[in-house]
Amino acid sequence: MSVNFTKPFTQQEAIPESAIERAVELLRSGRLHRYNTLKGETSEAELLEAEYASWQGTRYCVAVASGGQAMQIALRAAGVKPGDKVLANAWTLAPVPGAIHAVGAAPVYVETGDDWLTDLADLEAKAATSGARHFMLSHMRGHICDMDEVVRICAQYGISLIEDCAHTMGAEWKGRKSGNFGAAGCFSTQTYKHINSGEGGFLTTDDEDLAARAIILSGSYMLYARHGAAPSEEAFRKVRLETPNCSARIDNLRATILRAQLPLLEDNIRRWNNLYRAIEAGLAGASGIVTVPREQHEAFVGSSFQFHTLGITQADIPQFIANCLKRGVEVKWFGPEEPVAFTSRYDSWRYVADIPVLPKTLATLSTTCDLRLPLTFNEADCSLIAQIITEEAGKLVG
Repeated sequence: MSVNFTKPFTQQEAIPESAIERAVELLRSGRLHRYNTLKGETSEAELLEAEYASWQGTRYCVAVASGGQAMQIALRAAGVKPGDKVLANAWTLAPVPGAIHAVGAAPVYVETGDDWLTDLADLEAKAATSGARHFMLSHMRGHICDMDEVVRICAQYGISLIEDCAHTMGAEWKGRKSGNFGAAGCFSTQTYKHINSGEGGFLTTDDEDLAARAIILSGSYMLYARHGAAPSEEAFRKVRLETPNCSARIDNLRATILRAQLPLLEDNIRRWNNLYRAIEAGLAGASGIVTVPREQHEAFVGSSFQFHTLGITQADIPQFIANCLKRGVEVKWFGPEEPVAFTSRYDSWRYVADIPVLPKTLATLSTTCDLRLPLTFNEADCSLIAQIITEEAGKLVG
C-alpha cells in the first residue's frame, strides 16, 4: 500500500510573537504610513532599512511595496529609458520581464543551461551585439552562476548589473552576498520568500546617486531624510526635482513583521539547506530523475528544489505531476507552453515583441520540475516526498 504526504506545500511558519505584539500596537495607533511618526520617533520602516543594510553589508537600502517594485525602481534609478534593451536570463518568473516592460524597455533573453544557470557564452555574445547597457540577472530558484565571469562581462561591455535576489536572500558566491555584485540588488519579502510580509521588498546599493533616486522613486516626497540607510542631503538635492514619485512605499506594519524575522534568517537558511539535502539524498540514483550538484563556490538557500526528468516522455510528464499530486506532493513543471499558476515560460510573455527561439532554454525547461520546501516541513517529510517522487517517476520511465 502506497503512503501519501499530507502537509501543505504553501503553509509558512507563524510570524514571531514579538512582531504580532508590536503589530497590534501599531494597529491601535493607526499610524501605519512610514512617515506618520511622532516628533523624535523613528519609524519601523526606517529601522528596518538600517537593519537590512547592515545585514546585507551595503551602504544604502530602501524598503518598498514588493520585489517587483524594487526591480522597476532599480532599473529607473540605474538610467534605463523607454526603448532601451535590457539583458535578462530567460528562465525566470513573470515579475522580471514585467519590471523591464513597466519602464518601457525590452528584454533581450539570454539562454539558460541544463544546470539552470545563465549561459555565459550567450550572455557575452548578446552583451557584444545587442546594444543593451543593463543586465537584470535573476538568480532563479536560488541558482547563482559564476559571478566572477558575470562581473567581467558586464565591465568589458559597459553594462550595469542589477541582481534579482528574490530567491537568494542570504546566499553567497565565494563568500560575497548575493545582491552585492552590481549596481543594485533587489529582494522580495512575499510570503514564499525567505522573510515573509505577504508582499514587500528591498533595494540595496552602494551607489549614492542611485540610492537617492531610488528613495525618491519609492515615494518619499521631500521626506527622504527619514530613511534608515540613506545617502547625504547633497545626493538628494541633485535629483529630487527631476525624479518621479512612483508610490511604492512599504508601511510600518509590514516593516515590524520583517524586523522580527531578520535575526532568525541565518538559522532558517541552515534549516532550509537541511531540507534540501534530505530531498537530494532521497532522489539520488532514482530512476527517471536527474539532480544537479550545486557549484562548490555557491552558498545557496535551499528553500526550493529542482530536478530533471529522464526517460519520461514529454507527453507523460503531466501524468507524473498528477500522480505525485494525488499522493500529496506538489511538483511544478516548467515545460508547458501555457502558464500554470506561478509557473510560466519566457515565450508565454507575449507582450514582449520579437520573442526569440532559445533551444537550450526550451530543452532545459521541458524536463525541469520544481518543489517548494517550506520550513513547516522536516527532514523526515522530505525523505517521504523524495520516496513518492521516486516511486511515481519509476512507473513512467520508458
